[in-house]
Amino acid sequence: MKKEKKIITNKRRSFIKKAGLLTLGAAGAATVKAPYVYAASNPIKWRLQTYSGAPLGAHVIKPQIEAFNKAAYGEMEIELYYADQLVPTDELFRAMQAGTIDAVQSDDATMGSPVDIQVFGGYFPFATRYSLDVPSLFKYYGLNEIWDEAYSEVDGVQWLSTSAWDPCHLFTVNKKITKLSDMKGLRVFGVPTAGKFLAKYGLIPVIVPWDDVEVAMQTGELDGVCWCGFTEAYEVGWADICKYALTNSVTGAWFGSYFANQKSWDKLSPKLQALYRMSINDSHYYRQVWYWGGEADLRVNGKKMELTSLPANEWSQVVEDSKEFWDETSKISPRAKKVVDAFKLYAQTMEKAGYPYR
Repeated sequence: MKKEKKIITNKRRSFIKKAGLLTLGAAGAATVKAPYVYAASNPIKWRLQTYSGAPLGAHVIKPQIEAFNKAAYGEMEIELYYADQLVPTDELFRAMQAGTIDAVQSDDATMGSPVDIQVFGGYFPFATRYSLDVPSLFKYYGLNEIWDEAYSEVDGVQWLSTSAWDPCHLFTVNKKITKLSDMKGLRVFGVPTAGKFLAKYGLIPVIVPWDDVEVAMQTGELDGVCWCGFTEAYEVGWADICKYALTNSVTGAWFGSYFANQKSWDKLSPKLQALYRMSINDSHYYRQVWYWGGEADLRVNGKKMELTSLPANEWSQVVEDSKEFWDETSKISPRAKKVVDAFKLYAQTMEKAGYPYR
């Protein structure tokens, strides 16, 4: 019996050696090499570009990518690029679809996604009041299924996840906003949908590369920004240039998404796909806390901008005007109507729930 056992053991050791998992140490002792040693010699490489510049990207995506690369343990590495570094932001979708880049973090509207729901990406007027509204809408009100359906109709792209960023405020360099008419003629950098809505009051949306915004405000090409909340304005330095901040927010949170080139995504093992999704969720959580705490703190303790507010009756009119904007948007397609209907149902539910939801 002992002899038979030895033969079986030797056969097993021989098999392991042939498989490349067994080596002999200096003293002749057998050691097993972990599989990642071999994966590290030929890691999967991805290039990901975000909508944000480097100062903001340090919070909205860099921690996630660093954590993913560490957890991937040599099997995969993601190279991170910031706004416009590889391709212009408005060409992000096409570049990802073509495989020029492997992945993107952006809102649908800013990068011009060719889907009928792209208008809801970024800031859709009054769709949300708080950041938790976004994941709640996707999880409980059908938006996950709607986004997945829309992007499944587009070749070469995998939509992965959407969640919340910060609220949308108007920050101005020299013009103090105390009434709606003060917006007339202001040239403002911002995301497409919010800009289109606010154009109703005379605001002029202007698109420039993200890294050029600061200089454009200093030279007078721009009169302000309507692109973010207080946390970002302070983080990227815009609060050092803008003198005034309007406390009325056109919406409570930005809809931001993660996408991947379909071929790049399909090449990943189930483990790496799961790991990447986990890192996305961790990024969602990071931003929830960073923005929620930052917005309140900087509105109370920030000293760089003077706070102003619109009269209650004028702001009520803006809120009322958004209903017409919603109805017009719902006419884009039956799927767009589903999104607007979800917004309406969610708002009604939150109002009925009362404190602390509304």
